[in-house]
Amino acid sequence: MRVEALAGSANKKYNAVTLKSVGRHHARAYFFAVLLAAVALTAYHPAWRGGFIWDDDAYVVNNDLLTASDGLRRIWFSLDAPSQYFPLVYTTFRFERALWGLNPLGYHLINICLHITTALLLWRLLARLQIPGAFLASAIFALHPVQVESVAWITERKNVLMGMFFMLTLLAWWKFVNSSSRRRWWIYAGALLFYALALFSKTTACTLPAALVLILWLKHRRIDKQRLLEIIPFVVFGVAMGLVTMWWERYHQGTRGPLFALGLQERLLVASHAVWFYLGKLLWPANLTFIYPKWQLTPVRLVSYLWCLASALACLVIYLLRRHFGRSLEVAALFFVATLGPVLGFIMLYTFRYTFVADHYQYLASIGPITLASAGIATFARRFRRFRVVTALSTIILVGLLALLTWRQAGMYSDIEALWRTTIQRNPGCWMAQNNLGIVLLGRGDIQHARGYFEQAVAMAPHDPESNYNLGNALLQEGDANAAAIYSAKAVSFAPRDAEARLALGNALLRKGLISDAIASYRQALQLRPGYFAAEDNLSNALLQAGDFDEAIKESRIALRLRPRDVNAHINLAIALTETRNTAQAIASYEQAIAISPDSVIASNNLAWLLLSTPGANRARALPLALHANQLSGESNPIVLRTVAAAYATLGNFKEAVETAEKARSLAGADGSGELAAELDRDIVSYKHGSSGAPDQSK
Repeated sequence: MRVEALAGSANKKYNAVTLKSVGRHHARAYFFAVLLAAVALTAYHPAWRGGFIWDDDAYVVNNDLLTASDGLRRIWFSLDAPSQYFPLVYTTFRFERALWGLNPLGYHLINICLHITTALLLWRLLARLQIPGAFLASAIFALHPVQVESVAWITERKNVLMGMFFMLTLLAWWKFVNSSSRRRWWIYAGALLFYALALFSKTTACTLPAALVLILWLKHRRIDKQRLLEIIPFVVFGVAMGLVTMWWERYHQGTRGPLFALGLQERLLVASHAVWFYLGKLLWPANLTFIYPKWQLTPVRLVSYLWCLASALACLVIYLLRRHFGRSLEVAALFFVATLGPVLGFIMLYTFRYTFVADHYQYLASIGPITLASAGIATFARRFRRFRVVTALSTIILVGLLALLTWRQAGMYSDIEALWRTTIQRNPGCWMAQNNLGIVLLGRGDIQHARGYFEQAVAMAPHDPESNYNLGNALLQEGDANAAAIYSAKAVSFAPRDAEARLALGNALLRKGLISDAIASYRQALQLRPGYFAAEDNLSNALLQAGDFDEAIKESRIALRLRPRDVNAHINLAIALTETRNTAQAIASYEQAIAISPDSVIASNNLAWLLLSTPGANRARALPLALHANQLSGESNPIVLRTVAAAYATLGNFKEAVETAEKARSLAGADGSGELAAELDRDIVSYKHGSSGAPDQSK
């Protein structure tokens, strides 16, 4: 009994010590997790202030799927997405749009948090696989500057969201492999669910089955028939989504034509070069840029095959070194290449129009070399303990330097103009950056400089439709409708299925007075892209000018279903309703426009005039509206001043009515508006005789 009692006492002490040890281990783990998260948040702080860049406008700002009542259904079950099939990404954007609207801070913080979560999940996975240096690999992954593009660019939500579910799938898979309980098949179902969510975030997750096999092989687990049967559903999911994306890229994004017609030999050259490019940026992350120069492919030159030769030699070296490093070197290399597989060039991507490589393409693939290097550092520190202090200090310096580089690189994304100017500085021949900087400047009203950048983009890529129709847009804003129509027509000829080119051509034709041709161009744009708001809105405006008010009402209402809070669409609808004598509905539409934008001069002025011209309407409200519109227009718009004068006359204040009408008459005469001047002359005569008259409702 005494021996048993002593043994029991010893076991209790042992268990207590073990629990304390586990507790300390967990406390350290939580501390390092919080520390890593804090450092990563700080490193990405410059991106917090960043706005929406490039296709963030298409994904978030102008994406009707995020606001339309049927948007969620269309996200998952239609071809209306502005890019590939990323339904989970658009779903997250839809919820965020409802939470914080168009404040980019929220979107940036979510991206950063997802990236940190992926890094921490990587740490947990590597620790469970008992790979040395797990935390170091997680820290390098979180803080390496090549990841900035995936994190600081809102559109790349697809990368960080996919990364998180990719890691969750691998964790669930490894737990399933090591489980013998009845619940293991629930774990397996969870792994499949996580994988589906990863694919719905970004299709490049289709490479995950290769990772499942590599994990088994690395840990010397049997890969028998049963195990292969367990992997097959992942393969089926991945292949199915891969085929959908390939179809989408080719037939919906338009990766056809001479720009994408690369032969197998050329694709091999691109792929072999790309592998070394990405590895080089991991080892030496210098001159990182948003768009890299596009390589010139010359298959007839032997020097072009040096990358292929280097790849073959690397395979030989890895094979020879396997006796010293075991399977780790092979697994890291295979994971790196396999995960990069979909973006190496064997499958044509839309972005290959301007570059074959991009930092965000290696977001997850970088885990292979990073883990290998971290394991090497950790193993060295264990075997050569006398160098532990030096190794630790070197590692801290390395991580700190990466964090500093990430902070510096993230600053590139704090301002859209800085992003494109930096890209042009590092890649002067980038026509895409020239074009996009022109778009930024055009949006700010700097038409002259914008036109210059568009002209450079057209000179660099004469057959690019986007640069041509953007140059056309700039010329249209400068008042040269003829030249605008020429460049927009070129864009249409280069890309007949480009809805934006059709829209630009329609705008130029409308300015030239070719209303029927403009309407046809807008309708073609809508055939190519159903639900294209800009085309719907401009079509309704063209129909108003054509006098087809019933069709204008129809198109305006379609536009408002797409963007219920668009002021111009409400105004177009109100004008068309006024012309068809649907006065009550017109007043209601103007009221909605003013509720959305109280500073709309057109809505306030037109509503005031409509109230004055409608029997039984609240005419007393017309004067405050007209005065507000007059103040907003700087008291220099003769049309608004005419409305003010009519409102004064309606209230019996003919002195103010005459003075205001005379001021409007003077401005109209100076502007060369003869018809308006004549109408004001008649108004002045009427007011001098003490008659308010009745404004023409068709105005």
